[in-house]
Amino acid sequence: TRRVVVESADMYIFVGAIHNDYTSCGYTTLLKEEKMIAIHENEVVICGERRYHGVLMREVLAMLASKCERQDASLVNYRRMFVPRGQPPALGNGGPLTMNVLMHHVQELLTPDMCVVAETGDSWFNGQKLKLPKGCLYEFQMQYGSIGWSVGATLGAAAALKDKRVLALIGDGSFQMTAQDVSTMVKYHLNPIIILLNNDGYVIEVEIHDGPYNEIHPWDYCGLVRSLAGKRGENCHTYLVKTEAEAEAALALAMQRDDAVNFIEVVVGRDDCTVELLEWGSRVSAANGRAPNPQ
Repeated sequence: TRRVVVESADMYIFVGAIHNDYTSCGYTTLLKEEKMIAIHENEVVICGERRYHGVLMREVLAMLASKCERQDASLVNYRRMFVPRGQPPALGNGGPLTMNVLMHHVQELLTPDMCVVAETGDSWFNGQKLKLPKGCLYEFQMQYGSIGWSVGATLGAAAALKDKRVLALIGDGSFQMTAQDVSTMVKYHLNPIIILLNNDGYVIEVEIHDGPYNEIHPWDYCGLVRSLAGKRGENCHTYLVKTEAEAEAALALAMQRDDAVNFIEVVVGRDDCTVELLEWGSRVSAANGRAPNPQ
């Protein structure tokens, strides 16, 4: 729905956007340059033809804010087409946890005094579906797809946002790149909630091009985090979650224990990913496999 509304607009204004294979879903977005105003840090491009160098983004946005009038036609159109998400089906008693059920409980957890950090991968798409309470912050990194960035970002956010509780969604493959930053979180008595999504590999890469190189060596994630805590184990709590009941209990305890790092390893199926990732992966794969441009 959002994509249709944007692509059918009379004009689009992009601020700081980078149009690459990741952000354009394998260059399949139906955006026309002749309808686009692209505002960059030091440049403005109008309809793909006129370029104005040395124009600062903040000055352009201030000027636009003073001249633009409210126009809600696109918003009204979006609301007309929007269909709210349904509730995930109930799991059998003690059955394996699924991502949509987990994210339902994450949604119920969010409050205005929290900050969500979504790692590169399927956490992009799971995070985008969250409805944030007013005041709840959201950080993610789509432009360059740097896996592992969110562990350090969680550290920085937890240190800087004294009045916010940070909740991070991180895949196992990404976590293996930068796990050591958890040690610094423990050292400085930070209190993020880290949800480690253990789906046994680089699932985002599986959906682009599968192969044995996407299989990662399994770690004892909870054991590793406890070892990183070292002698300050009281500043860190770990949970291993495989069922809905375990997820509910772990999330509730993590919210209560707001004076320490709370690390929740959630074990889900390797093929348990969003429909958005399936579509994105197939389109990016097709773009990667296209013939080289002879020019």
